[in-house]
Amino acid sequence: MTEVPSARSADVGRRIGVGLMYGLWKPRVLGAWKVPTHGPVILAVNHSHNIDGPMVMGVAPRPTHFLIKKEAFVGPLDPFLTGIGQLKVDRDTTDRTAITRALGVLEKGGVLGIFPEGTRGEGDFASLRAGLAYFAVRSGAPIVPVAVLGSTDRAGRLIKGLPPLRSRVDVVFGEPFEAGDGSGRRTRTALDEATGRIQKQLAAHLENARRFTGRGGC
Repeated sequence: MTEVPSARSADVGRRIGVGLMYGLWKPRVLGAWKVPTHGPVILAVNHSHNIDGPMVMGVAPRPTHFLIKKEAFVGPLDPFLTGIGQLKVDRDTTDRTAITRALGVLEKGGVLGIFPEGTRGEGDFASLRAGLAYFAVRSGAPIVPVAVLGSTDRAGRLIKGLPPLRSRVDVVFGEPFEAGDGSGRRTRTALDEATGRIQKQLAAHLENARRFTGRGGC
């Protein structure tokens, strides 16, 4: 039987994230009240910088279990990430263990964090993998779009790979929405259609978030 990480372990990660993110930078969190207070939820986060996941983990109103590429689980980070309830996933294959554990988080009423673009890039939700649609349709959990803005504006002086210390990073949570069409279908066509609907919702949220925070967008 595949073990599902506990909400308590993710809460430890959240507490660590709170200390680090607020200690190193100045997060401005908007719309966190939109995240349902109980029941399964999927946070769909744009991904343009390595701190995006830890930032959301630290500022989200509920403990979050992120699906994280297996390459990040190296050395001491492996037991650490596992210990704070994060989920290792092999992106190059159908990782049934990761799928089972992620669905288990949702079945237990937890929060699953996903980078739907699959890898770090422009962070504009322009190209989504089908995984997000699968988890949303299979579990029936609502999706909350999350835009992290400011993490790539400029490099820090001390550590070039990180934003400048004490710089502002905006995290904007959007309205939850359902990915399915209400039919309960899980066919390839249904998932493709759901992915299309999700992409439009996430792109619209990102545009609104950029406009609202003054970080670009039309």
